[in-house]
Amino acid sequence: MTAPDPLPPAPAAPAQGAALAAHVRGTTRWERLRDRMLVDAEWSAIVRWAAPFTVTIVAAFLRLVNLGHPHQLAFDETYYVKDAWSLWTLGYEGTWGEGANEAFTTLQELPLSEQGAFIVHPPLGKWLIALGMAVGGPDDSMGWRLATGILGTASVLLVYLIARLLSGSVVVATVAGGLLAIDGLSIVLSRIALLDGILTFFVLLGVLFVLLDRRRTLPLLERSDPDHPAPLWGRVRWRRPWVLAAGVALGAACAVKWSGLYALAGFGLYLVVTDALARRRAGVVLWPTDAVLRQGPVSFLLLVGPAAAVYLASWTGWLVTAGGYDRQSDPNPLIALWNYHQSMYGFHVGLTKGHPYASAAWEWPFLLRPTAVWVASDPAGCGTDHCIGVISAIPNPLIWWAGVAASVFLVVLLVRGWVRRSPVGPAVSVPLVGLAVTYVPWLLFPDRTIFQFYTVVMMPFLVLALAEALRRIAGRSDDTLDRRLAGQRTVAVFLVGAVLVSAFFLPLWVGMSVPYPFWLVHNWLPGWV
Repeated sequence: MTAPDPLPPAPAAPAQGAALAAHVRGTTRWERLRDRMLVDAEWSAIVRWAAPFTVTIVAAFLRLVNLGHPHQLAFDETYYVKDAWSLWTLGYEGTWGEGANEAFTTLQELPLSEQGAFIVHPPLGKWLIALGMAVGGPDDSMGWRLATGILGTASVLLVYLIARLLSGSVVVATVAGGLLAIDGLSIVLSRIALLDGILTFFVLLGVLFVLLDRRRTLPLLERSDPDHPAPLWGRVRWRRPWVLAAGVALGAACAVKWSGLYALAGFGLYLVVTDALARRRAGVVLWPTDAVLRQGPVSFLLLVGPAAAVYLASWTGWLVTAGGYDRQSDPNPLIALWNYHQSMYGFHVGLTKGHPYASAAWEWPFLLRPTAVWVASDPAGCGTDHCIGVISAIPNPLIWWAGVAASVFLVVLLVRGWVRRSPVGPAVSVPLVGLAVTYVPWLLFPDRTIFQFYTVVMMPFLVLALAEALRRIAGRSDDTLDRRLAGQRTVAVFLVGAVLVSAFFLPLWVGMSVPYPFWLVHNWLPGWV
């Protein structure tokens, strides 16, 4: 087979371009096609690196700039910042005296005693807050929030990586990460030293590790030999390092707040179910029994063992000191720790004390009562009378409500796939599992005092569901050109709208001083005041 005819000679070039012209005249169409493919591959590699970098930089800018504002303990920082400094200095949570909040902002002597205080959350999140405080000192408000700011930024990158694994698309991953980067709830919980943003990071890290295990393990489980009859049993696999890593990450989530247990249980069940389906595809005869009774206990040990070890290790400060609450309830420190946990459990199940910003879980999808974490009347620096400074933990309403609608859409796809016995894929199932473990358990406690800002752990899974729904709206490669253009215009309009809404609400997420009427126009529902 002869090579195609060379291209016609190029027009005369100036002397400085003579070498290039000679090259072009001697280049065949196939060589030029090859060169173009190499250039496309280079640009593709640049985009694959530039997209997550850009999304993360945007997230960092919105979360870390002016992180020390306001220079006072806001909302539940009054608990976690003080507990963090107590852990750093005593190894356990001590008791604070009068005027502690003011002492943190004026560098007065901190009224901390060595008497153990009854604290109802595990210590890991407060230890991480303490690391930032150790850098700047107890009066450095940026130090209070450094851990939540960094981990909140990292959570955006994790969402990008998870979406990339689920969809295989840089565009879909960029949309998912970008939506979380500009979401107000995620921004606020990254700029305030509460535990829920830290919890979000570890849950997402665990999900990423679970997906990496699925990518590595499922092809091994699905292998079948067509020359041999279908086996009764599949292979039990112990070598699953990503499951071990997921156990560490989800154990850390439990060591921040107990609600991490739901994520540990839910994604542990997800491992078992996907193992079972992979065995069925491989032709294993007893695939349900094989996944549950043979592989299941191994997966349990690989996941829960590291999680339990990390959780216990988070209590090291309490275990090696003598002054913590209930520490002397038994000579055996592990039994004493168990006694403490019984007291903590009793507090959580019996918490029904009213709060002006309390919001039942059934209200969360409708965004009826977001939490204001800081309010200052007539703050300085406004330039006009009747100003207000607010930090409101309200999501971007457009992203939130669209994410709720997208999750309902994915439920419909899941049910339809189950009825038709057609698999829906992890891009549908993983966001739904994430929403199930971060939302449904709160519905079981209708009388407990809970808040809308707890949904910061849900938010990544809502944007993952939304990114998948937008991908389907944009159209598939086999759709008509008109269909794809219409879908892509719709997606573009939505994304531009989401950015504009975030710009509109940004002053209320970062505590800027604004005129009172400006604040009023942001209160779209009565419960937002």
